Amino acid sequence: MFDSIRETIDYAVENNMSFADIMVKEEMELSGKSRDEVRAQMKQNLDVMRDAVIKGTTGDGVESVTGYTGHDAAKLRDYNETHHALSGYEMIDAVKGAIATNEVNAAMGIICATPTAGSSGTIPGALFKLEKTHDLTEEQMIDFLFTSALFGRVVANNASVAGATGGCQAEVGSASAMAAAAAVAIFGGSPEASGHAMALAISNLLGLVCDPVAGLVEIPCVMRNAIGSGNALISADLALAGIESRIPVDEVIEAMDKVGRNLPASLRETGLGGLAGTPTGEAIKRKIFGTAEDMVKNN
Repeated sequence: MFDSIRETIDYAVENNMSFADIMVKEEMELSGKSRDEVRAQMKQNLDVMRDAVIKGTTGDGVESVTGYTGHDAAKLRDYNETHHALSGYEMIDAVKGAIATNEVNAAMGIICATPTAGSSGTIPGALFKLEKTHDLTEEQMIDFLFTSALFGRVVANNASVAGATGGCQAEVGSASAMAAAAAVAIFGGSPEASGHAMALAISNLLGLVCDPVAGLVEIPCVMRNAIGSGNALISADLALAGIESRIPVDEVIEAMDKVGRNLPASLRETGLGGLAGTPTGEAIKRKIFGTAEDMVKNN
């Protein structure tokens, strides 16, 4: 287990190992399972991700229990078929997958937490877009997920991937960074470039607060995953182009941790500040749960 991204990169270079192989090796040692068993388990995660994207983009899509989120992935699917998307067909395809996954999550469907349920669309959105546009094999996609896991574990151990601790930067920001690093690795970038991709991705979302309306993982969480997928792909391209983060990745992670811990409680998943604290956000909360007095009476 590595204490930093720097150690992870150095180990990969010194041992001529891919990040995916490093993660597989560690998982084998921790679980006592064979390489094939470990990879088969990750394939199950991949299958869950794929099923969620399909479910969220089939027909009219899905709708949450509250009715405040849903059907937007299907709208994006139809819009993208017009080929009029300002950000391009491929980017919208990634966004569609991200939104679909989080809509399924909000509808109480089955998703794979990457690294959390609230950020579960960011990695699949980017990954399935790359599969479609670059003909990724299943083995490459599994490698992508193992690489994401390796980078994500360092973040979790040195900062946080929980919105309640570090804000949305810790959830969607971490997921976006994990996907960016993995994309660079899968497409032949150097280990150093993967580190830069992660640093750039986190930097781009540094300070993002966690302000779920009514305390539910719906508004604005679903759409933030769309931004996470787009940011991952952009950050990966920046790194593959040779662009470097001026701040080392481990210092970026440390900065994210400090920023998150300095956020007031109202901006860390309590549903009190930010968008949750707006008049409309408060009205939605009352409509779903009633007033505090109503809740006391019902109990």
